[in-house]
Amino acid sequence: MKNLYAFLFLLFSFFSFSQIQHCGYDFTSYVVVNAHENGKSENLKNLKITVVNPNETVVININNMYSWSNSNQPLVFQQNYLINKEGEKERYFFPYAKDNYFISVANTFPAENFSIKIEDPSGVFKPQVIPLQSFNLYVLCSSENEKQSRQFGPRTNRPIDVVLERK
Repeated sequence: MKNLYAFLFLLFSFFSFSQIQHCGYDFTSYVVVNAHENGKSENLKNLKITVVNPNETVVININNMYSWSNSNQPLVFQQNYLINKEGEKERYFFPYAKDNYFISVANTFPAENFSIKIEDPSGVFKPQVIPLQSFNLYVLCSSENEKQSRQFGPRTNRPIDVVLERK
C-alpha cells in the first residue's frame, strides 16, 4: 500500500510539473493601428476605427464569435492609454503598443474576411478602408510566435501604419 501511495504521488507530481505554462494572452490576438498624418509620427486622437465587412458594415461580435470581450457589440478599436501612477515609468494598458489604437480578437479571427474603417469625427481627414490580413495580428504567445517565425512573408506583431490625408 505504501508503494501505491508513493507511485500515485510521483505520478501526480509528474503531471503537475509537466503541464505547459499558459501565456496571459492565450486564445487572444490584437490588431494595432498606427494612424498619423503624413510627415508626423504622433497618432491622431479621437479617431473612430471599426472592423467592417466587405459591404463596409460594422461587424458585430455576436456571442463572442470574433473577440472574447464586448459580446454582441460592434468591433471598435480603442486608443491605448497610460496606466502608470505619477512618478512611475511610462506604461500603457496594452504594453506592446504606445499611443496606438488596438482591439482584442480571438486567435481564430478570420482577418482576411474583414477590413478596418478609419473615420475622423471632426471631418478634417478623409475616411479610409484598409483590408486586413492574418499578418496584421499581434500573436503574443511564444508557441504561436515560434510557428510564425518559421514562415515566409510579412511578419506579425507590427502595427498597421495608416497615413491619413486631409480633406
